[in-house]
Order: sequence, then structure tokens, then C-alpha cells
Amino acid sequence: MDVKAERVNPYRGDTRCKTEQVRDMFDSIAPAYDFMNRMMTFGIDRLWRRKAVRMLASGPHADILDVATGTGDLALLLARSLRPATVTGIDLSEGMLEVARRKASADTGAAASGTKMTFLAADCLHLPMPDGTYDIVTAAYGVRNFEHLLRGYREMYRVLRPGGTLCVIELSTPTSPLVKPLYRFYTRHIIPLAGRIVSRDVRAYSYLPESIAAVPQGESMLALMCEAGFSATEHHPLTFGVCTIYIARK
Repeated sequence: MDVKAERVNPYRGDTRCKTEQVRDMFDSIAPAYDFMNRMMTFGIDRLWRRKAVRMLASGPHADILDVATGTGDLALLLARSLRPATVTGIDLSEGMLEVARRKASADTGAAASGTKMTFLAADCLHLPMPDGTYDIVTAAYGVRNFEHLLRGYREMYRVLRPGGTLCVIELSTPTSPLVKPLYRFYTRHIIPLAGRIVSRDVRAYSYLPESIAAVPQGESMLALMCEAGFSATEHHPLTFGVCTIYIARK
């Protein structure tokens, strides 16, 4: 499958590979990332994560890997809500991981869960974990940044235990003729302007709507998961389709 998102890079004219550009972009915006997330989604991103975690509660969840963990919001919520034995968050960006580690140190709920939390720098295309290590693998708002999406899914499949679950939360483009024009104006004009003011990275928040528009969505995303080996795939559009939760099983 041709994945257009793989050809959408954060910095135009930059000859480096997408992985390196994504790492540097997130290092650049790490201090403003949480504020921008809350502002861009009006705080609804928290509700999307909570819904995803509720969907994972009924299955095995002793060991969880959070890919593209960023500043650790989903990893910490998984620890507080599911109380697994371990949660490992990986990310390309040390800047984002530094924020995640600070948040974990201050999160009394995650600490009280008894979960062993680990945040480490790693490439999602080359996970440094043995086969069959985790009951759940999650990725929130990150797969559109993968340099090779199918390869990333195959790595996540590899590290899952048989019967394990993949949960991907990803931004998507609404299809409603009423919502779509408003969404397009907001993502193409308001968000890039706010990003330039708050994060001072001119390209980061212009790249955001470009990458959302290019990433596979709905059935196309499920087809890619199936190609990687997953089965029992399903998708759940949220908030007029501006976000989608994808579930797949090994």
C-alpha cells in the first residue's frame, strides 16, 4: 500500500530522513507540546485517551508498551487506570522523554498503582525488545510520523504476545460536509498560527494538518494492520471524525 504520510516531512527542503526530522521537530516543540495539545483539542484529547484505555481494560494487560509515547500522557493514564505490572514508553525525542519522566515523578496516581514505569529513547521501526514481550501495544497521535508505517506495525506485531492487542489513537479528517470546512480552516490557519506563536517552530504545526490528511484512515488503516499480520481489526471514529481509535489483535 502506498502510504502518502511517509512522504510528508516536517521540514521542506531538508534532505535528512523523516525519522531524523521528526526527532528534531519534537525536541524543538517539547516544552510547548502539552499546552498546544490541550489548546488545539480544547482538552478533548484527554477524553479520547480515556475511552481507548477503557476499551483495553477487559483483556490481558500485565505488560504494556506505549510507542511514540511523547510526554507520557497515555503511558501514565494506562498505569493509573489498569495498574499493569509494567508500562514502557518509547520515543525518538529525548526532549519529549525528559518531560515524560518529570511528569511520572510527580504523578502520585501512577506511583500508587505499583506499575514499573520506564521511558527510553528507541526507534519504533527497530524496537529493542524480544518477540512476544507485551500484552498491549499502544500508539497515540504518533503513527502518522512513522517513516515506514507498515514496518512499524510489523514491529509492534512482533513484540506482542499471542492474543495481545494493538490500540492506535490517531487524528483523522472528518467526512461530514458540515464539519469538514470548519475543520480545514481551523487546522490549516488557526493551529499553524498558534504553533508559531507558542512553540516558535514555524513548520511543526503546519506539518500537523498535512500529516493528518496524508495518513491512512478508516478501512485503509485497518488494511495496513492486516497486512502486518493483525486480525479482528476495528475502528471507532470520535468527535465528528477528527480522531479515530483503531483496535487490532495478534
